[in-house]
Amino acid sequence: MLKNLHSKKQTQLILGLFMGIIFGFLLQKGGAGKYDVILGQLLLTDFTVIKIMLSAVVTGMIGIYILKGFGLVQLHPKPGSIGMSVIGGIIFGLGFAVLGYCPGTISAAIGQGNLDALLGGLLGIVVGSGIFAHLYPGLQGFLKKGWFGDITFPEYFKLNPWVVILPLCLVIILFFYWIESLGL
Repeated sequence: MLKNLHSKKQTQLILGLFMGIIFGFLLQKGGAGKYDVILGQLLLTDFTVIKIMLSAVVTGMIGIYILKGFGLVQLHPKPGSIGMSVIGGIIFGLGFAVLGYCPGTISAAIGQGNLDALLGGLLGIVVGSGIFAHLYPGLQGFLKKGWFGDITFPEYFKLNPWVVILPLCLVIILFFYWIESLGL
């Protein structure tokens, strides 16, 4: 069923747009587009954003591997490295620190009419992407440091994916319980 999507680029775009709208709606309804909520996350006084994101991770992990188990999807992991993770983390962290939004929450904030997200956030993404593209040739050596390719954790450790997914989900659920018990 889903394999047919590989040849239908327009359908992929429409489906992606639809899923993005749903995700953005849920982000906005969860409060992730509000500056006070994001600031609270950065100050470790409001864990709404991490709850939303980790809920999405758990749902996505379980959903994708169920679909994979039924042969409905194939995974296409992108290659990575420690260097890529460091540079990506720096760019993400700088953007988050300067504006107070991540790319997903920028979309939610724009959707609810926040001009700071529209002007600063969207402009910041475009300018930051341009700067990265300009610096990319000089960064290529560093980006390849600690190369681990396109292997997943379960593949690397030669484990059934559920041996990784289920304990990770349990840890996330326990984390949720802990932060809720603290009133966060």
